[in-house]
Amino acid sequence: MTFRRKLLTKAVLLVLIIAVLGWIVMTLWNWILPTLVVGAHALDYPRAIGLLVLCRILFGGFRGHGGWHRRKQWEHWQRMTPQEREQLRNEPPSASRPNEGIGA
Repeated sequence: MTFRRKLLTKAVLLVLIIAVLGWIVMTLWNWILPTLVVGAHALDYPRAIGLLVLCRILFGGFRGHGGWHRRKQWEHWQRMTPQEREQLRNEPPSASRPNEGIGA
């Protein structure tokens, strides 16, 4: 399969997933909220998509998953000896260290 075809397939799949999630949000909102909250109105499809995006921004962000990187860090932490862990805790963050060996 060519790169363009894979990219197109992923794009179509992403649009389909967003459409289905928007429909689920709209259906759940219209099923639950108007009966529980006085004055709550039914939600139309574009507003359901907007609510989905708003919730993603507020609660999930758009920073990616990062799960693989965190798991590798955890595995590295588990392999460290207690002395290495203590040394890592006590050393200053790399951004505050002077550049060693650069320009010398």
